[in-house]
Amino acid sequence: MIDSMSSPAPPVVAILLAGGQGTRAGFGQPKQLELLGGKPVLGWSLDALAAHPAISNGVLVANDDVVAAAGPLPDGWISTAPGAERQQSVANALAALADWQDATLALVHDAARPGMTAGVIDRLLAALQTAEAAIPTLPVPDTLVEQAHDEAGDVVDRSVLARVQTPQGFRLGTLRRAHAEAVEATATDDAQLVRRLGTTVAAVPGDARLHKLTYAEDMDILSGLLGTNVMMRTAVGMGYDVHRLVTDKPLWIGGTEIAHSHGLEGHSDADVALHALTDAILGALADGDIGDHFPPSDPQWRGAASHRFLAFAGERVAARGGRIDHLDLTIIAEAPKIGPHRDAIRARISEILAIPVERISVKATTTERLGFTGRREGIAAQAAATLKLPEN
Repeated sequence: MIDSMSSPAPPVVAILLAGGQGTRAGFGQPKQLELLGGKPVLGWSLDALAAHPAISNGVLVANDDVVAAAGPLPDGWISTAPGAERQQSVANALAALADWQDATLALVHDAARPGMTAGVIDRLLAALQTAEAAIPTLPVPDTLVEQAHDEAGDVVDRSVLARVQTPQGFRLGTLRRAHAEAVEATATDDAQLVRRLGTTVAAVPGDARLHKLTYAEDMDILSGLLGTNVMMRTAVGMGYDVHRLVTDKPLWIGGTEIAHSHGLEGHSDADVALHALTDAILGALADGDIGDHFPPSDPQWRGAASHRFLAFAGERVAARGGRIDHLDLTIIAEAPKIGPHRDAIRARISEILAIPVERISVKATTTERLGFTGRREGIAAQAAATLKLPEN
């Protein structure tokens, strides 16, 4: 137990974790930079923590590009690099706080929970007057069952369960010891590591507004919870491209090099699939076409890898506060066969745009030996892109 009457209130520091890429969310950028109510998701937590009168300093754990996008840090804040896993990111933050005394109070928060409230912080700090660690929790309102595959099993007693949120509060010395003694152990949050020390973790009421951003659909939930609802509209664009087959050139289709007797001729690497997708996305944005942004008259694009064009289109969507809901690509060629490469192409497009592979359709067809594709003179591709964009 901590004797709260024996000394002045200890200082409070915040650790804000923003190192993840958030690929499950399917945005064209790290989810912590996605706009929510006109402000990056990261900004909501950063502003709330910096504004609380009890918090004197903080550590933002994020990659350099995220730190740069966040803008100038609040007074008293520093940044440090993230680790490969959440646990290492917290350890990196603790190293950055090496000069702080063990009695300091530390709040560890995930930037993917933008609905920070002063009330939750106050409840955690109050609990830490007598506890070594405290977490916000919410009751489980739904009926819970065990499930094996697609079969529902026995009901689980939800009265003894709770949903755990962040920020989580700790005496800094306790948090340091928990991480030092974790060794090879892993945990999804810091409170689990503290409990392994045999230390009691207090629970305080959480807040429904601390909903976690995991999937793109969570943005709609957060907009409602935080009162930032933005009307979204569906936009569809189409793209088409064709290139001549020539000898002595590599064949790139869908960001994947395919072994073949011929390659495609063009100013760039002539990847018809990625060109069609790029035009489809730009079309949905009403933002011109690939030639407007990457003119073939410009020598800097000679031989350029087409994934740069597609990534650019994805960034344009993110800059508008939109998201890519679905892509449908059809490759038209007599040869080579696309089927054996379909999964690799889908995976590559998913990687370039940072969207789930389930949102990407890749098909192939022939023209029954008719026309230039039927004569194996060239390969064509057509694509459709479906976006969600905020209303102006």
